Amino acid sequence: MMRAWMLPMLLVLCGSAVAAGTALRGSPWGAAAVLLVFVALAGVHSPLVFPRSIGALEAQRRSAADGRPVVFWRSGCTYCLRLRVRLGRHARRAHWVDIWRDPEGAAVVRAANEGNETVPTVVVAGRSRTNPDVAWVREQLSAASG
Repeated sequence: MMRAWMLPMLLVLCGSAVAAGTALRGSPWGAAAVLLVFVALAGVHSPLVFPRSIGALEAQRRSAADGRPVVFWRSGCTYCLRLRVRLGRHARRAHWVDIWRDPEGAAVVRAANEGNETVPTVVVAGRSRTNPDVAWVREQLSAASG
């Protein structure tokens, strides 16, 4: 879990250092702007940006009804974070399952990945892809909504 917060903490620390230097040079408004940018970047890269997780059974039920993909993920996974960030605002349309909080979700991921809990694993219509291309996930989201 701590690993998931390393990049956001590093961004805040670096931003603080740059802002302090800017403030010492006599530009308090510039320092505030720099710090605000770094804090915003830290927020975007934090685990807080993931949509609320639901259970695997509920996600599969919803996916069967609306055709949207189910994304299995876990905290601290840089590949999951990268998928989430690259999906942008479209990520909220998928059903997200945290495999560390949901044993059924972990079982689905192990079944799809030869016993490994490799994430992100995306399941659409019973077919799974591990660490899929973002364009493919966007296509699946578009197909489900259109």
